[in-house]
Amino acid sequence: MVKICCIGAGYVGGPTMAVIALKCPSIEVAVVDISVARITAWNSDELPIYEPGLDDVVKQCRGKNLFFSTEVEKHVSEADIIFVSVNTPTKTRGLGAGKAADLTYWESAARMIADVSKNDKIVVEKSTVPVKTAEAIEKILTHNSKGINFQILSNPEFLAEGTAIQDLFHPDRVLIGGRDTPEGQKAIQTLKKVYAHWVPEDRIICTNLWSAELSKLAANAFLAQRISSVNAMSALCEATGADVTQVSNAVGKDSRIGPKFLNASVGFGGSCFQKDILNLVYICECNGLPEVANYWKQVIKVNDYQKSRFVNRMVSSMFNTVSGKKIAILGFAFKKDTGDTRETPAIDVCKGLLGDNAHLSIYDPQVTQEQIQRDLSMEKFDWDHPTHLQPMSPYGVKQVNVVSDAHEATKDAHGLCILTEWDEFKTLDFKRIYDNMQKPAFVFDGRNVVDASKLREIGFIVYSIGKPLDAWLKDMRAVA
Repeated sequence: MVKICCIGAGYVGGPTMAVIALKCPSIEVAVVDISVARITAWNSDELPIYEPGLDDVVKQCRGKNLFFSTEVEKHVSEADIIFVSVNTPTKTRGLGAGKAADLTYWESAARMIADVSKNDKIVVEKSTVPVKTAEAIEKILTHNSKGINFQILSNPEFLAEGTAIQDLFHPDRVLIGGRDTPEGQKAIQTLKKVYAHWVPEDRIICTNLWSAELSKLAANAFLAQRISSVNAMSALCEATGADVTQVSNAVGKDSRIGPKFLNASVGFGGSCFQKDILNLVYICECNGLPEVANYWKQVIKVNDYQKSRFVNRMVSSMFNTVSGKKIAILGFAFKKDTGDTRETPAIDVCKGLLGDNAHLSIYDPQVTQEQIQRDLSMEKFDWDHPTHLQPMSPYGVKQVNVVSDAHEATKDAHGLCILTEWDEFKTLDFKRIYDNMQKPAFVFDGRNVVDASKLREIGFIVYSIGKPLDAWLKDMRAVA
């Protein structure tokens, strides 16, 4: 029986290995992590991450050919194929701080693999890593190999949170990069056979190592670029009276462009986009390409601009101050159908409002109070370190109250702010909400999920990103 071990039981490792176990019943899959709490959760009825369809997949395989364990060295030693899905945070100090990826956890994993291995192994990069990481890992393994042969493959993930299980069941493509040597090509074919259990062969793309590594960064940069492009247009739409939804629809009908990732919003978030673009910027700078680096920097600058513009619009609309005012925040996750808050725009929006001394009442159906307080207490990029290494204020943020119901969040609020496009927010009883809010009652829709005209009929003053401005807002110009 082929044995697979995945180091890292997070958003990528857990779901990916669960689907491999489901689709390949003849393969034994072990997911290992040093976090006892995380592994305990994977072995319980309350999984550590929320992803539609994940529960069913795990329950079908767990205890049969899918195992979650803290016995890291044991399973690594026994495995034929080792996936490494550990954190690759952005460096916060030293060379490349604020842009380069910190490979501390990757290097530690590689050294451990070399120490405990007793037979030849295929080591697969599953984390998003900088170009040429494979070469560094290869050197660590080779110089500590004790005569054992390791083949390094790059197999980047292209999952969208909220649809990860369907993305794994029906991927656009599976990308496998390896060395152009007989041993490298054999390793590629070994991993290809795993995916071929359910993925059509024409969707399994084989490349060299560097192309696979760069393709992941390039894909995320291109997607983030589209979001920043439409968000830049949303500011112009508000200034001219155009409707960004109509503009996006018209542009998306062009077959050369297509409609995906053209929804204007308060900004992009998630674990990959900003981190990968910063990584790309650093690589460009290191290779003497400052013009290319500056091009990609602008994608992040527009994203930051969109978030600050949203906060400034809120403050200016509410008589240029939110000090002492209760603001209801509906949604904290970076997108619907996930509990993930990594780089969520909600963090910057909330911090911006707190900076003006607002009192926040936050509701999200999948994000815990502990996580929200942790996110609002942490410095940038600390979120991507393992939980036990993340700094946490012992007191949390006093001006933040996390509640379990949207109506409770909005009671006596001066303003209501939608930051995640959860479906339930479209069907809230807005008449009841309006009656229980301070007047004038404001709605700031950062995801364009509500019907602004109906809310105006109720009595709300409404701001929707990229839409023609409410008459009230025209007189309250936001300064970016």
